[in-house]
Amino acid sequence: MAESISPGHGLHLVDIELAGSPRRTVVRVFIDKPGGVTLQDCERFSRALSAALDVEDVIRTAYVLEVSSPGLDRPLRRLQDFMLNIGKLARVSIREKIDEQSFFIGRITEVDGNTIRLILEDSKEVLIPFEQISKARLEIEIR
Repeated sequence: MAESISPGHGLHLVDIELAGSPRRTVVRVFIDKPGGVTLQDCERFSRALSAALDVEDVIRTAYVLEVSSPGLDRPLRRLQDFMLNIGKLARVSIREKIDEQSFFIGRITEVDGNTIRLILEDSKEVLIPFEQISKARLEIEIR
């Protein structure tokens, strides 16, 4: 539902988390857009999503809806997330080792099909099949 509402607000859905207890569920929705989201973006999206959730009665218990930006160290979960962040520094953990490593920090330089290309600090290049990624997020860079 959130994914279908976000384009109408000029946003894209980054992630959804469910937390809390069965008696009090917390639904966290992370949205973004080029240039970043504003408080007004979050408010408008929250109102639209809340109304849709109430009409469809998707969540049958009491819940709290939180809408925010994913932050500077945002998770990278989909191929599109990697494409949108080409040129940025990422921390990537993988399921099967590549060159005896299961963890890389490097700059995303390309997404080709289902392969992510990173340039590491030592200028070494690594190609990571998307299906091998267990966890990835942007690294905060202070310049």
